[in-house]
Amino acid sequence: MKKETFAGIADMKAHIARIRDILVPLWPDARPLLSYANCFELLCAVMMSAQTTDEQVNAVTPALFARYPDAEAMASAEPENIEPMIHSIGFFHTKARHLVQTARILSRERGGAVPATMEGLLELPGVGRKTANLVASACFGAPGIIVDTHVARSAVRLGLYAKKDPDAIEAIIRENLDPEDHTAFSHALNRHGKFICTARAPACVAGDRSCPLEAICPKYGL
Repeated sequence: MKKETFAGIADMKAHIARIRDILVPLWPDARPLLSYANCFELLCAVMMSAQTTDEQVNAVTPALFARYPDAEAMASAEPENIEPMIHSIGFFHTKARHLVQTARILSRERGGAVPATMEGLLELPGVGRKTANLVASACFGAPGIIVDTHVARSAVRLGLYAKKDPDAIEAIIRENLDPEDHTAFSHALNRHGKFICTARAPACVAGDRSCPLEAICPKYGL
């Protein structure tokens, strides 16, 4: 992979360490913002969260999980049964199909259990690296580098990578941060992007909030 980091960041390892040291104490709750009661529910919720806010997903999951509480129950459904329950979120046709396909695989091949490894999770329909990292870290304690839209946007502005390329950003973080810090760093950078370094009005531009990274952020793209 050709690295497209910025020349202005002389020591990427030290830069990421400074970001970690500032953000993790501010956002210590290294857990998903999605509502879930077990690993199957989390897997489904994260699959539905692509191009959709956590709040929108949390609004539809109570009724969905009440009707389909586990893989066996959802495996008996058709996508057409799921679609009306999640139609308020983006790409609901595709997501309904992936939910049913995944539930059937889990039910028939894994006794209803969610895979505990990245490799096993990535074999499921509709599961990419963000979903797999989040589920593996939240459910099984594995180090997880969770590059969602908030993390990708913040990473570019902070100079970690030149493009919003989740795989490349994940690789940069992995190369420059110890595994035991991956999950906490990911969630802290997610919260920073969600609440401070927002898409349209980041704190440094809007002037209505303070940014804890102001002194070390090169503000690329702003």
